[in-house]
Amino acid sequence: MNVDLDVQYAIADDDGEPPSPALIRTWVMAALNGQRDEAELTVRIVTAKEIQKLNRNYRHKDKPTNVLSFPFEKIEGINLPLLGDVVVCATVIAHEAQQQNKFHIDHWAHMVVHGVLHLLGHDHVDEAEAETMERLEIKILKGLAIGNPYGFSPSLPINQK
Repeated sequence: MNVDLDVQYAIADDDGEPPSPALIRTWVMAALNGQRDEAELTVRIVTAKEIQKLNRNYRHKDKPTNVLSFPFEKIEGINLPLLGDVVVCATVIAHEAQQQNKFHIDHWAHMVVHGVLHLLGHDHVDEAEAETMERLEIKILKGLAIGNPYGFSPSLPINQK
């Protein structure tokens, strides 16, 4: 698989310790495995301020979020391996990992995989799509020796753990 990955760090010192480009590449490759033979994408690590601005401008939600994906809009007749951009907020990831009692690095892996799956066209707008995407995330993360980030089986109702 030929993957051109650009990892950008646009964070302050107090935003925590982000994962290395090599680790991010491992997660991206796991998400792309079997889906694409060739891909170009960017993973940008940002501050809460930057992701809040993006979230406000593109999703009309004026608050920070963990990850945003911006798929490349293909032009008919032009075949490029460009997937798009995944933007991850270091501060939100750290806060969520602590709140959800998850390993920090595991939550990072989940959010990068989640973002890449969005670039590949997966979504969680309705219940069926969400279940499909969650199953795929669980499978990819299991291949990385990371446990189920949802803590339940997506094929069962949440209250039937």
